[in-house]
Amino acid sequence: MATEWIPGLEPDDEPLPDLPPRSGATDQGEGDLGAPLAERMRPRTLDEVVGQDKVVGPEGVLRRLARAKALPSIVLWGPPGSGKTTLARLLAREGGLAFEEVSGATSGKADVVRVVELARTRRRASRRTLLFVDEIHRFNKAQQDAFLPHVESGLVTLVGATTENPSFSIVSPLLSRCRVVVLEPLSDDAAYRILMRAIADPERGLGGKVALEAALASDLVRLAGGDARRLLGLLESLAAASSAADGAGPRLLAKADLAGLLERESYRYDKAGDGHYDAVSALHKSIRDSDADAALYWLARMLESGEEPRYLSRRLVRMAVEDIGTADPQALPIAIAAHQTWEFLGSPEGDLALAELVVYLALAPKSNAVAVALERARADVRAHGSLAVPLVMRNAPTTLLAELGHGEGYKYAHDYEDACVVQSRRPAEVAGSTYFEPRGGGFDAELAARLAWWEKRRAEGERPRG
Repeated sequence: MATEWIPGLEPDDEPLPDLPPRSGATDQGEGDLGAPLAERMRPRTLDEVVGQDKVVGPEGVLRRLARAKALPSIVLWGPPGSGKTTLARLLAREGGLAFEEVSGATSGKADVVRVVELARTRRRASRRTLLFVDEIHRFNKAQQDAFLPHVESGLVTLVGATTENPSFSIVSPLLSRCRVVVLEPLSDDAAYRILMRAIADPERGLGGKVALEAALASDLVRLAGGDARRLLGLLESLAAASSAADGAGPRLLAKADLAGLLERESYRYDKAGDGHYDAVSALHKSIRDSDADAALYWLARMLESGEEPRYLSRRLVRMAVEDIGTADPQALPIAIAAHQTWEFLGSPEGDLALAELVVYLALAPKSNAVAVALERARADVRAHGSLAVPLVMRNAPTTLLAELGHGEGYKYAHDYEDACVVQSRRPAEVAGSTYFEPRGGGFDAELAARLAWWEKRRAEGERPRG
C-alpha cells in the first residue's frame, strides 16, 4: 500500500541516500534488533543525516572538518533529538578516533579519569580519542575546568552536547577552546523523511509492515516538535499497538490509532532554561510591538507547557510599568488586578484574567519615558557620587539643625499661586539635567502639555497668595 504524502510538505529535490548494506552489530546499537527504533535508525554516515544540512551539507562546517581530518574540540548546541549524539559518533568514525562517552547527568570523576587513562594509552599507540560529553551543562564549574588540561594538550578531542546556551552553561576557559556548532530542530519535511525511512527500512526499521494515513503522519510530525527520537518513539508505540496479526500486507495506521497513546501533548519547553527565557522574551516583545495575537500565542504556549502562571502575572506587571508606563497610567492597576484575580481564582479560570491583561497591554499606547528617566537620573548619581542635599531642602527638626541653616529660605508651595515656587531643589552639579521627557501617545501627550505649562509658569515667577 502506497504511503500518502503529508499535505503542505514537499519532498526535497535530492532523493534520500540509499542505505548502505548492514555491516553487523556495533557497540553503538546499530543492528541490534532489540534496541529501540530510534537507536536502530541512527544514521551510519554523514550522508544519512537528515535535517542538518547547514552543518553536514557539502559545505557544512562538520563536513569540511571531517574531510580535512582536523577535528577541533566542539560544542554541539541544539534541542533534544536534533542529532547531537549521532553527529559525535559519526565524527569519531570519519576521523578514525576512538569514541568514549560520559554524561553530565550520570557520570562522575571516576568515569572521566578512566577515559583520560584510556586516551593516554591510545596516544602511545598513535590513536586519538574523541570524548563525547552529553549534557555537558550539567557538570559544575570545577568539573568543567577539569577537562581543560586534556583539551589543551590534545589528549582528547572534546565534543560536548548541550541544550542550554553555552554562553551561560559552559565555563569561559573551556568554551574559548571549543568551536560552537548550532543545530536546529528538525523541519517538518526532515521529520517526514525520517518517518518514511523508518517505515521502509527492511533491516533496522519496520520493513514496510505499516503505512500511515496522511493525517496521522502530519500529527506525528507535529507531536514530535522537531525531535527525531520522540518521532520514532511515537511511531514504534503505534506500530506495536496496531500491528496486523495475519501478516497480510502492511497495516494502514489511521489518525484514530493515536487516540489514547498520549494523555496530553507535550511541547518543547524548558521552564528553567533557554526555552523559558526565549518564550518570555517573545511575549514581552510582542506586547511592546502592540501585537495582541502574537502575545496571546506566547501566553498560551507557556501556559500549555506548564509555566507557572504566577510568574507570568508578575512579568506582565513589569511590562505595564516598563513599556506602557505614563502613556496609560491605568495599565499598572489593571495589571495588579489581573495578578490578584489569578491569585484568587487560580487556573484555569484565572488564566482568562492574564489573557485579558495581555490584550489590554498589547493594545495600549506605549511609553518607556519613565524607564529612560530613571536610567538618566541613575547615570547622574553614578557620575557625581553622593552630592549633598541643598540646605533649603533639608528638614530642621532640632534647634541645632536650624542654626546650621537646614531649611533656611524654604518656600511652602501652597503659599503661592498655582503652587509654583522658584528654589534650588537639586545639587548644583545636576540642576540642569533633564530626565523625564514624554515620548509616547495616550496620556504621555497630556503629561507633555503639563510639563510645558510648568516650564512657562516658572518662567513667569512665583506669586505669593494674597
